[in-house]
Amino acid sequence: MEITDIKFRHMETYGRLKALVSVTFDGAFAVHDIKIIDGHDRLFLAMPSRRMPDGHFRDIAHPVGSALRDELEHKVLDAYRAAMMQ
Repeated sequence: MEITDIKFRHMETYGRLKALVSVTFDGAFAVHDIKIIDGHDRLFLAMPSRRMPDGHFRDIAHPVGSALRDELEHKVLDAYRAAMMQ
């Protein structure tokens, strides 16, 4: 599975939420509302989620393995940093 497009829909310079991202895989499948969060020691991705009746959040879409999660985070954060430099 290859990441073929990364689009930033919302970018902030203040607060913990830095951007909302849409990622397209193989030019055929898109995941919207991936969040870039400014954590205590680094930026990280939070996958789209929904609040359950018990108040907890559950991811709607997410990488199953760590290899795809690492690749996704690396490519999205690299694109975010490049966009912030412009």
